[in-house]
Amino acid sequence: MELKSQMLRQVNFQGDGLRMGTLWNEKDLSKPQILIDSAFGDSHPGSKHLDKLVEAAKISVYEHQGKPMCYTVTDICDGIAMAHDGMNYSLASRDIMAFMYEIHALASPIDGAIFIASCDKSVPAQLMAMLRLNLPAIQVPGGSMLSGPSYMSSEILYGCGDRVLTGKMGLKELGYYTRNCCPSAGACQFMGTASTMQSMSEALGLALPGNALAPAYSNLILQYARQAGRQLMELVKQNLKPRDIVTYKNFENAIIVHAALGGSTNALLHLPAIAKEVGIKIDPGLFDRINREVPILVSLKTGGQWPTELFWYAGGIPAIMRELKDLLHLDALTVTGKSVGENLRDLEESGFFNEVNSYLANYNLTPEQIIKTRTNPVKPQGNIIILQGNLAPEGAVIKTSGLAPEMYCFTGQARVFDSEEAAVAALLADQIVQGDVIVIRFEGPQGSGMPEMLRMTEALYTRPELARQVLLITDGRFSGATRGPAVGHVTPEAYTGGPLAYLKDGDLIRMDIAARRLEVIGIGGQAKEPAEVEAVFAERRKNTVLPQKESTGVLRLYRRLATSVAEGATIG
Repeated sequence: MELKSQMLRQVNFQGDGLRMGTLWNEKDLSKPQILIDSAFGDSHPGSKHLDKLVEAAKISVYEHQGKPMCYTVTDICDGIAMAHDGMNYSLASRDIMAFMYEIHALASPIDGAIFIASCDKSVPAQLMAMLRLNLPAIQVPGGSMLSGPSYMSSEILYGCGDRVLTGKMGLKELGYYTRNCCPSAGACQFMGTASTMQSMSEALGLALPGNALAPAYSNLILQYARQAGRQLMELVKQNLKPRDIVTYKNFENAIIVHAALGGSTNALLHLPAIAKEVGIKIDPGLFDRINREVPILVSLKTGGQWPTELFWYAGGIPAIMRELKDLLHLDALTVTGKSVGENLRDLEESGFFNEVNSYLANYNLTPEQIIKTRTNPVKPQGNIIILQGNLAPEGAVIKTSGLAPEMYCFTGQARVFDSEEAAVAALLADQIVQGDVIVIRFEGPQGSGMPEMLRMTEALYTRPELARQVLLITDGRFSGATRGPAVGHVTPEAYTGGPLAYLKDGDLIRMDIAARRLEVIGIGGQAKEPAEVEAVFAERRKNTVLPQKESTGVLRLYRRLATSVAEGATIG
């Protein structure tokens, strides 16, 4: 097979001269040209160290007779974007990054690509671009951050703001947590969206086995980058492309692993968006079905016990897949050129599990303490529940980790807010009482860009008297660290005329987890028959003028073009 880069050299002589202006030579020009595109930058710990992985991959490409070219599209951090309008840009950044990776690849005559990222939006952006481009490619997850003292992680700061403001925490204590919760580079130390999407990259077969969540502060992660360079050159030789690898089976495998990890609800946005690039539709109901069948095998922070670095030492994603192999499609292909089953056998024979497990001796732990078996799981079913009803005709999602048993069937009166800021202000002013259903609307993809509601969910969760007697419902989304009684992704969203837009204070709302229902069952505090409720809402639709929000630049573009959450809220 003639390489694309060499074919284009025959018609674009200027390109050769420009490359030599960046210290290429004649021998470099004749080699396979490999794009190494990363999210490296000073934006947050998950991207700060990626230049070292880029350098390791670059050396390996050189070693195997390729010519690397290094580009970057830096990502943003939801933790830094929280509590101001920057959060509105978070989900949009995923699609814009995917476009930039696509532009880098198509504007240059490349023969293969290595994509390197750690976090929430950059990993799915790279996976979307890989499948869209369909050139030989590998994604390298950037690994996990070192835990702070006593397994401290960055999640500890989530509720600190309100505690400081109310005098429940002093600045000295806050300073201790601030200095010690992020002691190294890497993705946050819990199974939030960053760790979830690293895991999904590996479970999809688009990252090397064992790469996801490897300690970002160690030489171990650099070895994966070196291996990626070597394997990418093999993929170029074989002309093995992402669409040759990824089928519906790979996505089912990823969702099975997601269930066993208790992964972030944001995967319900990102996996459909990735699948869309190959014409595969992932119905939200698939997550619900798989979560009914697959037990949670590891108790990971935030709601659980262990940080992600210890999970990796216990065997990481390969150990989860080994335990679930009877449920997985073991014949699904991966970037190794081998199947999932072959990869697991190779890891076993190479001593991978024994080697990584040996690090647990430093913590006086065994792998069995961290990763459980299907016969003795952490929980018998996964955390993801898909709800439907007259309030969410096309679905909504709740993650049951941290959900009090008394909330599994809950009825309360609506307290309706048109923004997260207004809802938080009411909560801080003690205007929310037991039995309320906080509704935050016009925060979906077309309403506001679908920001996270982490400030609201943490403010609610850290008030035990409310966390067991108040429900939150929104057409926005949640952080991977969200805990407690929170229903999100309500579809259709309010801004497009979904039922959420016509709720009023005092409407009775019932959530029934067992029945998978989310419904308005009364008006003005009084129970009504379904037909009566529908008649009231029909009248409200006639008489309600929906708000029009103004945005500029990229947010305006995203809001205008974004699809529904069921399709991944994409603009591609």
